[in-house]
Amino acid sequence: MAPLYFTILIFFSIVLVISSSAFTPPRHPFDPLTETELKLVRTIINKSYPVGPNHKFTFQHVGLNEPDKSLVLSWYSSRNHTIKPPPRQAFVIARDNGKTREIVVDFSSQAIVSDKIHVGNGYPTLSNDEQEASSEVVVKFKPFLDSVARRGLNVSEIVFTTSTIGWYGETKAETERVIRLMPFYLDGTVNMYLKPIEGMTIIVNLDKMKVTEFKDRLTVTMPKANETEYRISKLNPPFGPTLRNAVLLQPDGPGFKVDGHIVRWANWEFHLSFDVRAGIVISLASIFDMDVNKYRQVLYKGHLSEMFIPYMDPSDDWYFITYLDCGDFGCGQCAVSLEPYTDCPAGAVFIDGIFAGQDGTPAKIPNAICIFEKYAGDIMWRHTEAEIPNLEITEVRPDVSLVARIVTTVGNYDYIVDYEFKPSGSIKMGVGLTGVLEIKPVEYIHNSEIKEGEDIHGTIVADNTVGVNHDHFVTFRLDLDIDGSENSFVRNELVTKRAPESVNTPRRSYWTSRPKTAKTEAEARVKLGLKAEELVVVNPNRKTKHGNEVGYRLLHGSAAGPLLAQDDYPQIRAAFTNYNVWITPYNRSEVWAGGLYADRSQGDDTLAVWSERNRKIENKDIVMWYTIGFHHVPSQEDYPTMPTLSGGFELRPTNFFERNPVLKTKPVKLTTARKCIPKDD
Repeated sequence: MAPLYFTILIFFSIVLVISSSAFTPPRHPFDPLTETELKLVRTIINKSYPVGPNHKFTFQHVGLNEPDKSLVLSWYSSRNHTIKPPPRQAFVIARDNGKTREIVVDFSSQAIVSDKIHVGNGYPTLSNDEQEASSEVVVKFKPFLDSVARRGLNVSEIVFTTSTIGWYGETKAETERVIRLMPFYLDGTVNMYLKPIEGMTIIVNLDKMKVTEFKDRLTVTMPKANETEYRISKLNPPFGPTLRNAVLLQPDGPGFKVDGHIVRWANWEFHLSFDVRAGIVISLASIFDMDVNKYRQVLYKGHLSEMFIPYMDPSDDWYFITYLDCGDFGCGQCAVSLEPYTDCPAGAVFIDGIFAGQDGTPAKIPNAICIFEKYAGDIMWRHTEAEIPNLEITEVRPDVSLVARIVTTVGNYDYIVDYEFKPSGSIKMGVGLTGVLEIKPVEYIHNSEIKEGEDIHGTIVADNTVGVNHDHFVTFRLDLDIDGSENSFVRNELVTKRAPESVNTPRRSYWTSRPKTAKTEAEARVKLGLKAEELVVVNPNRKTKHGNEVGYRLLHGSAAGPLLAQDDYPQIRAAFTNYNVWITPYNRSEVWAGGLYADRSQGDDTLAVWSERNRKIENKDIVMWYTIGFHHVPSQEDYPTMPTLSGGFELRPTNFFERNPVLKTKPVKLTTARKCIPKDD
């Protein structure tokens, strides 16, 4: 195990950058596809599907084809990885002359080994290229230009964002692959989302790349551009609140090591990779147990699975805004380059994100992921003992953790997604919401002007500006392997009991635990907050020396569930949010909670549908799905940019170790830190 070191200075700092293209063998089964591999995939597929004037073929998704879990574990458990790794393959989703094609390319044979047409509902993730192309189509569309002129607007000041339109009961034949373009007017601001051009309906068919529907209700109310600036270089004094400059320094370099995509830190070892749909993927996370002198399995694979963001305005300009962000747009594809010292602290290591563009050529997001040690002034553990005569003891261990971070900007919102590893054995997963509100223009500037009985579906946050009510549901897929793959899910209910009369004390009640092991999927669905219970994934085949099953407990955040009607079409598509926690048996095809094809999906291939089979889950290889929920009623403090709103959860060891695993952790050495100066009385 690597010791924990951390030193604070206010002058100098170090930032390291690792490019994905610099990673070299040995190859790990979960390493993301390299630029060389992406080029090879493109070459192999283009031989079978040459693009020409009469043949449109586009790459919508190119990623690692999930290898067989048993083969991965066999390779991983072999000494020095002497067993041959699983076959390395790419999984490709493409649009081929209006059809969706699924292709598997094998790298050893450099050949296509599987090729089939998707015949179900839904469409693949939108590419960045086709979204940009759709905007170019609109600005050349004469009816649109005529409407712009009638409104007295300058077309050069108009920019667009793209929106998927969901599904509202249409048949498969009626469900074309289309998107809706939403126009905004700059007119002196770069905060485009705060100046929407309301009343235009613009539908573009992506396969034909042409406008198929256009209408303009000529709504003219538009929020003003004043006080929307957020760039520090453009803001005027006074500034504040004032914060002191400070930089953190580790003179011996970071306390973690990155070997290819393997990260080793303190008592943790895990694989980290970039995925075009999920963003960060954590795999094969194991923790070193000093008592048994070996690494023990905790998490086979964990990542973001889907995000559901429904807005609460049923009007014609808003009803369709019910995004499935990861499936519609790709939470990895929408990742942004992280800024050293602001997005990530000094000492951070940065990793690029590589993915395939629409024509199959590699695209790069520099600094898409950062890894850093976090020292936030928290306490790992402490105790002061002052009850022993003539002796006072104080023992404190400052807390340090390791964070892997990605920021994905999907339209107006920036999502900060953190995976945090703690020496105590906990894994914390956090989501921060920031960015810009999605707003609608209104004629009002004060609440007193709103007509009696009228619902404006949000809050007036500025003149003629309503921040619209909405939700954020962020679902993680967590394939926990607690000391092995065969696990169970225990719902440990805390129940109140009356104190027996035989207890001769004034106490009348107490609570006790009543554990119940879920045998099927139905018994494991949890709506948080309905009763007091601990949720634990245990390995019934491994016990401590005192007979407790080893496990990890879910410490959930605030409970929030969907408020839409169950028969509302967006909720049918996002039925995976009906419960905060689901447990399913491992199935490598069940990865995306909203379905593999989220765009215009009909809710027939979701986590909720898979779970209806009510499969057995006791002492099986199981997967936990957890949804973080936010109900967002906008406020004026969210305008013109929104301070980060955070949520998350923790996976915490429960009888996993024989005792406190950080008992013998030496205190962090602050060799050159400025001493704390007590305030004078």
